[in-house]
Amino acid sequence: MKEIISSLDIGSSTVKLVVGEMYKGELNILSASEVKSKGVKRGIIVNPEETLISIREAFTRTEDMLGIKINKVLLTVPSYYAEFQVVEGSVEVKNETKTVESKDIVSVLQACVFNKVPASKEFVSITPIEFKINDDKKTINPKGMKAKTLSCKAILSLSPKKNIYSAISLLETMGIDVVDINYGSVADYYEFKNKELDKKNTAVINIGDEKTEVSIFKKGILVETEVIDIGGKNIDRDICYIYDISRKNAKNLKEKFALATKRNASTSWSEDVLTNKDENIKINQYEISEIICSRIREILDLSKKQINILTKLEISNIIITGGTTELNDFNLVADEVFGRELEVYKTKEIGCRHNKYSSALGLIKYYHDKLSFRDRIAYTVDEEAQDELINNKKSNNSSILGKIYGYFFNN
Repeated sequence: MKEIISSLDIGSSTVKLVVGEMYKGELNILSASEVKSKGVKRGIIVNPEETLISIREAFTRTEDMLGIKINKVLLTVPSYYAEFQVVEGSVEVKNETKTVESKDIVSVLQACVFNKVPASKEFVSITPIEFKINDDKKTINPKGMKAKTLSCKAILSLSPKKNIYSAISLLETMGIDVVDINYGSVADYYEFKNKELDKKNTAVINIGDEKTEVSIFKKGILVETEVIDIGGKNIDRDICYIYDISRKNAKNLKEKFALATKRNASTSWSEDVLTNKDENIKINQYEISEIICSRIREILDLSKKQINILTKLEISNIIITGGTTELNDFNLVADEVFGRELEVYKTKEIGCRHNKYSSALGLIKYYHDKLSFRDRIAYTVDEEAQDELINNKKSNNSSILGKIYGYFFNN
C-alpha cells in the first residue's frame, strides 16, 4: 500500500486540493488544484452554497487529472478562538511482555483526552509533550520500552464546533470523508520543520488574503495562536483606491510588476493601465512599490506585536509563509522588521512551488508523521483507487506527466 494522501485547504481567496505520495520521507506531488474561493470570509464559511461550488470544482479538476475518485481528505480548519490545554493521562501496559507498543501510545493519548472536551468545543489534536515509564523515567518515544504503566503529558487543542462542522458537512454532502483535521499553522510548521526547529521556540506567520495568522510553537508544539484581520487583499485595495483601477488589475500589477519594497524599484519603468473610468494611465514601479511596502510593513509590525502579546518565551526562529510572501523582494522588508531571527521559507515540492500551498502540503506531512509514530500507514486513497491510478498512468507513458508518475510508482 502506497502512502497517497489528499489534503484540502479552504482559504478566503482560493480552495486548494493537493494529492501527494510520501516516499522515503519525501513528498511527491501527484496533483495540485486551485480554484477561486466563494462564500468564505477570513477563513470562515459564510455562504455554504457558494463554497460548495468551489470545493466541487477543485475535486472535479483533481479527479479529471488523476482519473480516480477522491473520497477521503485531510482538512485544515480555522484557528479563531482556538483553545489549548495541558492534559495528562495514564494506562496500564497489559501485554504479556510488558513492552510498550503503538496501541499503548494510542490508549494513553485517549486517556489524556477523556472528559476534557466541553460540549461547546470540538477536539482538534493531541500532541505529546513527554511520556513517563512507571511514573518515573521520562522519554519522548516509549515504543519498545519495558513498563507496567505508561503516562503522558500533552497539549490538547480545541476549536468551536462551528469552525469545523461547516466545512465537514459540505464535504459529507459530496460523499467525502474527513479523516483528520488540524490548524493551518500546524500544517505550515510541518511543511518547513526540521530537527533544529524542533529544539527551539518558533513563531509562524501566515499572511493570507484576508487575514494573517500568528502562531507560537514551543519546541515543535503549537501553544498559542491568534488571527489579525489584515492580509494581501488590503494591499490590492490600496492600489485600487490610489489609482482607481479594478482589483484584477491591482492584483496583476502587485504580483507581476511591482516589488515589495522601493529599494530596488525602477523610477523609469512604467505600465499602462486602464482605470475604472476607461482612462489610460501610467503606473510607475517605484511609486506602486512604495505603496505595497507601506502595507507589508504594517502587517509585519502588527505580527511582531502579536508575537510579544502571545508569549514571553524567547523566540529563536520566525517562519513567514502564505501567498503574499511570494512578492518580489518580500524578504527585504521582512528583514528590516525582524532582523536575523527571521527566515522567509519557500515550499520546494515540484508542482507546488508557491507558499500559498504551504498549509495543504504541511498537513500531508503532519498526518504521515502522526501515523508513522503509531506504526500505521498513512493514506487517504484506498488500495483499489491506487491500483486504478497506477494503471491509468502506466497507459499514458507517452506523455511527460505519465513518465513522472511512472517514476514515482515504479521505484
